[in-house]
Amino acid sequence: MQVERRNSDALTINRLPDGARVIVDSANETVFTLNPTAAAAWDACASPTTLTDVTEHMRQKFHPSTTEEVAEEALFQLAEKNLISTSRATTRRQVLGSLGVSIALPIVASLTFAEQRAHAQRASSRPTAVAVLPR
Repeated sequence: MQVERRNSDALTINRLPDGARVIVDSANETVFTLNPTAAAAWDACASPTTLTDVTEHMRQKFHPSTTEEVAEEALFQLAEKNLISTSRATTRRQVLGSLGVSIALPIVASLTFAEQRAHAQRASSRPTAVAVLPR
């Protein structure tokens, strides 16, 4: 499987201390969060690569027992969010069905700017409880 990042020039990438990444795509007004497992796969895709090379990178930089199935699941999720492109279509069910590992599964989540604003407005519009203490 050949793998490469998509349109990485339009992305702002922030590294977090735990190895996670926050990626802002201002063109699509979307923010992506990658846990450390998915971030290790993302980092491996800095230049065109293969599943085997991504797996090896994740073993060296993330966890020595990373399997090819975990790397493939990370790539699947990154491709699902259009952060990378791959030359092979593997279903999520095929990948998840083959996992039997004890390391953290990759997670890639995203919110559009509009969704973020809506969540922020809801959070700030909640009434706050005021405790009244007896004198």
